Amino acid sequence: MGSRLKVIFAGTPDFSAAALAALLAHGYNVVAVLTQPDRPAGRGMQLSASAVKQLAIQHHLPVWQPLTLKNIEIQQQLAELQADLMIVAAYGLILPKAVLAMPRLGCLNIHASLLPRWRGAAPIQRAILAGDAETGITIMQMDEGLDTGAMLLKKVCPIAAHETAATLHDRLAELGAESILAALAKLEANNLSAVAQNNELATYASKLVKSEARIDWTKSAQEIERAIRAYHPFPVAFAEMNSTAIKIWQASVVENVSGIPGTITQVDKERLAVACGSGGLSLEILQRPGGKALPHSQFLQGFPVKVGDQFQQVTA
Repeated sequence: MGSRLKVIFAGTPDFSAAALAALLAHGYNVVAVLTQPDRPAGRGMQLSASAVKQLAIQHHLPVWQPLTLKNIEIQQQLAELQADLMIVAAYGLILPKAVLAMPRLGCLNIHASLLPRWRGAAPIQRAILAGDAETGITIMQMDEGLDTGAMLLKKVCPIAAHETAATLHDRLAELGAESILAALAKLEANNLSAVAQNNELATYASKLVKSEARIDWTKSAQEIERAIRAYHPFPVAFAEMNSTAIKIWQASVVENVSGIPGTITQVDKERLAVACGSGGLSLEILQRPGGKALPHSQFLQGFPVKVGDQFQQVTA
């Protein structure tokens, strides 16, 4: 228990906090924590500390929240820590070359995919959208590229049939914490080897934007169902009917449904079904503006629809 390594930890959301908690529980000497500046959040848009900051404060760790790491003064302060290692997990700021080279053992990143697949900002959601059977965690030696560094350790995580981005995130956060501990144990035993990524196999996981969550009913039911799971809990898949944007939190594929894409084909206690480009979807949990997410039978009490009604089509 415990380690002589002096570690700087850089991370921001819950995914990162899981790794920081594991490092602290196993006695790693975290000399400073870097996290994003407090941001407005919630209905009141009050400034809110990141999950990593909250955890660091509980453990009386020094917390730094620079707007950038390109500042020479910040870099000098980091250098004065004489850290052996920096561990980075969903931090949200670019590490300049000077910072990458600062720790004696460099900077390790906890990335939520099996690199080189899904480099970039949204690997969890992109894996679900693509219908991947598995994803995982890669511990990577950081370089100046975007998730291009040498791979030090990989752990595989299967993607379940009804997996949402929320549930997969939580499983990968746990796996990420386990993985960084395993990598550090190998590092301290001088048993950690680096494997270069094959750039020809790389795919890019672009950042999520709200507009992409608008459902295109001309796509197959399978594609739309994956999108609904991938955009849960953000930005949440939605479709418009009668100029009202309806969020769709959960749906399942229904066979033997046909009709103009976006058309309601069944409305009863059992099912609210809609035709897609191929097949159909049973819309199971829906939410109208200002309302709560409800099972379809309860949703219909406040937003009645009938067979033949249509969701608006996506226009270019």
